[in-house]
Amino acid sequence: MATLARGGRLNIFGFVLRLAARLPFLFIAGRVYGASELGRFAYAVLVVEFAAQIAALGLRRGLAQLLANAKKPQACVVADAMLVAAIGSVIGMTILIAFPRAMYPTTRISGMDHLLAITVIAIAWTDIALAALAYNHDVASTVRARSIVEPWTISIVAFIWSYISIDDGLIISYVFSMVAAMIAALIPLFRCYGVPHGWRPDLKTAWSTAARNVPLAAADAVEWASRRIDLAVLGAFMPAAFVGIYYVAQQVATLPAKLKTSFEPVLGPAIVRRLATGDLPGIAKQVRQVTYWIIAAQAGIALALGIPGRAVMALVGSGFTGGTATLGFLLAAEVIAAAAVVSEAALIYVARKRNMLISLIMLAIEAGLAAALILIMKGQGFPQAFQATGPAIALCVALGFASLAKSWLLKRKLREPVSGWRWSIAWAAAAAVVVGAPIRLFLPEMLQLIIGIPMTLGAFGIVLWTKGFGPEDRELFKLRKDEVQELRDAEARDQLEDDIV
Repeated sequence: MATLARGGRLNIFGFVLRLAARLPFLFIAGRVYGASELGRFAYAVLVVEFAAQIAALGLRRGLAQLLANAKKPQACVVADAMLVAAIGSVIGMTILIAFPRAMYPTTRISGMDHLLAITVIAIAWTDIALAALAYNHDVASTVRARSIVEPWTISIVAFIWSYISIDDGLIISYVFSMVAAMIAALIPLFRCYGVPHGWRPDLKTAWSTAARNVPLAAADAVEWASRRIDLAVLGAFMPAAFVGIYYVAQQVATLPAKLKTSFEPVLGPAIVRRLATGDLPGIAKQVRQVTYWIIAAQAGIALALGIPGRAVMALVGSGFTGGTATLGFLLAAEVIAAAAVVSEAALIYVARKRNMLISLIMLAIEAGLAAALILIMKGQGFPQAFQATGPAIALCVALGFASLAKSWLLKRKLREPVSGWRWSIAWAAAAAVVVGAPIRLFLPEMLQLIIGIPMTLGAFGIVLWTKGFGPEDRELFKLRKDEVQELRDAEARDQLEDDIV
């Protein structure tokens, strides 16, 4: 439990860094490039990230089990994983370069737009490298790559490139950020595992690894698609400007979602080790604890961002305030999804096929309901801003189904309760609403952000800490002396590297 708390602590710190870095990009993209250009960028990135998910073949989460059962040096196991991802990525990149309309179905293709396809291998290799590092409890590298290098690179390059070309500035900045994140992940990977001496490319092993990981790859792709298919459906029915507005709301709402992935790198290996000893009650306890941590954190952040939602969207530009309702539904969806995501972290090892089936049903519900809601509201003459909320509402419903179904399935497999819900979350939410609502009603937008967000989050946190947190819950916030020393050592190493360079 202390290891889980430590990993989550480091990644929550990474979440704060990522939030600070992602907001400048949204500000630049919205105010400099505009909603239409942002919508075009969002759809292209959607396709590339889907290709990267398929190319990784489930190794982002499956690598922990491969390393735990390794019969050869772990460096060679990682090299095998990289080979599998490279083969899948080359196939994906070839298809996208040959058929760029897959990335830009309704807009022009010009300049350096084709370059976007090269990010497939960068994304896949970064995910696998960070998963390998997390297996050895190196979560700091994930924080560095995902929360510092990637978001700051895309913000800085987007700003600089706006003076060169508005047409492909967002695309180029994304390429730079993904490549930079890959480099930031590969350097510590080689330090941790070393060069795979004696390793030779083994296509037979690569193929067998890919075949074994098909259920994991499908689960990863479906989980990823559940956060993207709403944008894809919206793009099929609505103009690019509404896709851009929805994308901004999605980026703000999915910042709290990083808290779920904060625990994933350490929860997966912990579950694998407990499975090896048959400790099912221990797994259930870990799932309950992490689910509670995530629901509590996401609920607090969702209320802090959702109550002054209009002011949050206005930061990107006045033309984006029409996405306020969408932001509210997307924030709610992330809270609802917590139980499904944490349960899936165990189900991919104990019930892969049934977990995949639930995920596919969830995806079908989301896509069908999103399209139906848009068409119904369009038929009834609702404004387009109302129609654009359809996919977000569908996401809430689909994730609610997935959370209930996956929690029930995991409970049956472990024969132990796995729910992380506690009523202290409801009391903390009520306190946040009491504090935040008057600020939203009576203060100007800028003060809603400066005063409202910290006060709302503070009210939520105080009630939760005093009424809901026990000793194990507070483990998340205990920074030990060895961790302080580790952070100091990491800073010293970074400074030494800078001096050498």
